[in-house]
Amino acid sequence: MKYRTAAVQYRLEDISSFEQFAAQVRHYVRNASEYGVQFLLFPEFLTTQLLSIGDEQGAALPIERLPEFTAGYLALFQSLAAEYGMYIVGGTHVIEVEDGKRRNAAHLFHPNGRIDVQHKIHLTPTEVSEWNMSPGEGLEVFETAFGKIAMLTCYDIEFPEIVRMARAKGADVIFCPSCTDDRHGFYRVRYCCHARAVENQVYIVTTGTVGALRSVDFMRANFGQAAVITPNDIPFPPAGIMTEGVFNDDMLVVADLDLTLLEDVRASGSVTTWRDRRTDLYPDWS
Repeated sequence: MKYRTAAVQYRLEDISSFEQFAAQVRHYVRNASEYGVQFLLFPEFLTTQLLSIGDEQGAALPIERLPEFTAGYLALFQSLAAEYGMYIVGGTHVIEVEDGKRRNAAHLFHPNGRIDVQHKIHLTPTEVSEWNMSPGEGLEVFETAFGKIAMLTCYDIEFPEIVRMARAKGADVIFCPSCTDDRHGFYRVRYCCHARAVENQVYIVTTGTVGALRSVDFMRANFGQAAVITPNDIPFPPAGIMTEGVFNDDMLVVADLDLTLLEDVRASGSVTTWRDRRTDLYPDWS
């Protein structure tokens, strides 16, 4: 099975209305549709752009106000997925759950209107101490017309166990929305994406925010690049990079994913890391 995916290097800039945010999101989706994209990824924390709309005094909204935009966010991406017949990972959005906690949640919008959600499992110190967030409590994989996928956000990809769980549950592609403010954070995520692709013989589609929100705390600097990452074996590019963007530019990257190649390398690749794992010593999940 083959399908075309794309990842958005989303440029954050100050805005004054939800309509400006919606117009920017629509631009990327429409651009992707012109390339025949079937599965589109947006980055982590793209909706923090809404905080720059500000309050009556012109100050940026605090993070606790971001869940107020949830209904508009869901309606926007749900309508775009249906209109363009496209699966869209709408980056992440900060939501409130029933116990009053805030979660950083990745959303998968299906063309038929269905919405799947994966809460970020591992939180950075800033998310905990500055934004008072709570971690997700489980991992799901999601069935699509193009097979099973998982959504693991930024810091999550730095933990080998959770990606191994996703592969064991059948995921062939991991979508990794990210948001990093400097090269150190970017390369932590990027190098771990490569390691997880090799370990589990999966595709990793990743992207990050670019640009700056001058009025929003902890979003004033962004360093990002989208990429489609593969196992390092003969059917794939030697460096394991199918495509990648230009650092910090406003752009899309597009690639075709061939799931049959994953099955081939798992069965008879130069190395067969997925087949050779020692589940007698370390289980895939508990």
